[in-house]
Amino acid sequence: MISTTDVVKHFTVKDTVVKAVDGVDISVAEGEVLGLLGPNGAGKTTLVKIIATLLEPDSGTAQVGGFDVSDVHKVRPLIGLAGQFAAVDDVLTGRENLEIVGELYQLSRKDAAARASEVLERLSLSDAGDRLVRTYSGGMRRRLDLGASLVGNPTVLILDEPTTGLDPRTRIELWDFLRELVAGGTTVLLTTQYLEEADELADRIAVIDSGKIIAKGTADELKERLGGDVLFAAPVDRSQIDDVVRIIGALGTSDPWVDQRTGEVSTPVPDRIEALLAAGRRLEDEGIVLRDLGVKRPTLDEVFLALTGHAAEESDSGDDQAGASA
Repeated sequence: MISTTDVVKHFTVKDTVVKAVDGVDISVAEGEVLGLLGPNGAGKTTLVKIIATLLEPDSGTAQVGGFDVSDVHKVRPLIGLAGQFAAVDDVLTGRENLEIVGELYQLSRKDAAARASEVLERLSLSDAGDRLVRTYSGGMRRRLDLGASLVGNPTVLILDEPTTGLDPRTRIELWDFLRELVAGGTTVLLTTQYLEEADELADRIAVIDSGKIIAKGTADELKERLGGDVLFAAPVDRSQIDDVVRIIGALGTSDPWVDQRTGEVSTPVPDRIEALLAAGRRLEDEGIVLRDLGVKRPTLDEVFLALTGHAAEESDSGDDQAGASA
């Protein structure tokens, strides 16, 4: 339902040419969820805008439902798009927002009203449907924005960081709703910085960094790239992190990485018991007091850190910002 081949997009930022998307190939089958992971500035939003017909690629091809994205009159009726920020009108009611979108999809007024009522019901917004949107909470606005992308009954749903800024409860509610849509045959392209979100929803994952796809596979396949088990240690005194990196690194199969939020040092290891015992002895010998030490299965966060050298929410370029302003 979605495919791109060698898609490239440049922007000029302060007289510097930035390759926001650099030869990207992805494919999403009917009824599948592809999670597109990457930090801010990695090129996610630029790629989404190309697939959604909002930007033209400089080279390469992109198709939705078998139609090239340059054929906007064929592609746009197939897709629903929810961006990073709720694009709803505060001075209208929730129902009026949805009815306007329905009319933009060329629905009759009667059909647009019926579709708006159906969407409000599905998103548990019926009771608030006739209130002005400016009275909505952030979570309600986000649900309404998602609802607007569903009014046209799209076969392809493109979600660009749809749960950014939502509280955990509302995020889980949206996850459940997306699962219902996929069960009904909807194809979803989901960009996110939340690794847990991709783990929960995505059938397959593509990791993008600096405009390039650097890894693809299921969540389990990506985790296996770290070699199975992960040894982790967190010192009480963060000034000793470099010492922990040195000791832990000598036991692992690749360079260790540090979670700056938690002060935890991790590395994949071939033998969990042997590595755990050796780490305990060596850290104790050097007088390092630990807050935590153990072995676990890798998470997508650790996969992402190992692949890119930084966390998913870190920003390393202005690519997406350039795309957003284009």
